[in-house]
Amino acid sequence: MRRIQCFFAEPYRSWQRGCNKNLNGLIRQYFPKGTDFRKVTRDELAEVERKLNNRPRKRLGWKTPRMLFEGVELLN
Repeated sequence: MRRIQCFFAEPYRSWQRGCNKNLNGLIRQYFPKGTDFRKVTRDELAEVERKLNNRPRKRLGWKTPRMLFEGVELLN
């Protein structure tokens, strides 16, 4: 069993969740503020998920989240 270190940001301390804020901004490129998610289909969500997981990120050394996830999966 692997141990995972968890971090819980304090309430009202948004600067402690930089990655989360960045991801929210990326999601907003596809679903602007005020989007009614009751009207968004599962297929639309899956397509945005696919695009974001295959988008290179500076923070990840210009690799994609999917590339890193697949690398971890190979280690298991």
